[in-house]
Amino acid sequence: MRLLRSRLIKANWHTQKKRELKAQQQTPNQSTKSTIKGSTMEGWDPSTKSTLTQIPLLSTKAGPRDGAAWTQRLKEEYRSLIAYTSMNKSKDNDWFRIAANADGTRWTGKCWYVHNLLKYEFDLQFDIPVTYPSTAPEIELPQLDGKTQKMYRGGKICLTVHFKPLWAKNCPRFGIAHALCLGLAPWLAAEVPILVDSGMVKHKDDTASASES
Repeated sequence: MRLLRSRLIKANWHTQKKRELKAQQQTPNQSTKSTIKGSTMEGWDPSTKSTLTQIPLLSTKAGPRDGAAWTQRLKEEYRSLIAYTSMNKSKDNDWFRIAANADGTRWTGKCWYVHNLLKYEFDLQFDIPVTYPSTAPEIELPQLDGKTQKMYRGGKICLTVHFKPLWAKNCPRFGIAHALCLGLAPWLAAEVPILVDSGMVKHKDDTASASES
């Protein structure tokens, strides 16, 4: 009788473990998503929401004046950016390149957007605020300065009203990669087609042809 009872207990234990393992396999990203506060993300499309949950989160709260802590923060920034870039490449959606100066306070590079099978490329730059990461970087596209109302003086893009609250809720988890994903990527998708169709932005081949003629 004792032997039968022992076998029944073991059988129930194994059954419970199988159920727990199956539940974990069915929700592999649950732990990642739960760490992002405000994950309902009102104002963003499903693709952006999905991408955001796959970008590694950061942990060190440090700005440019914080010495060794800032060095650690930069390491986390690079890991997050590398993961984001690799993810974009795997989805055939590679759309930016950036690099920092020696102390990681000034970032420059290129970003691009494909519209009607043509690639439009723009210079990209931003400075890291002294109060970072509490304050997000202001992303600049200087070539587009004055060409759209969705931009501040100097070529700083105008972000959605939902950006700052979400960034604040997730400080210091969000970094440069998250700013590009939530800020610049949606901006390019919304504004570049309008700028091209209105004639405010010309493709480089069209510009070259006009100058030759």
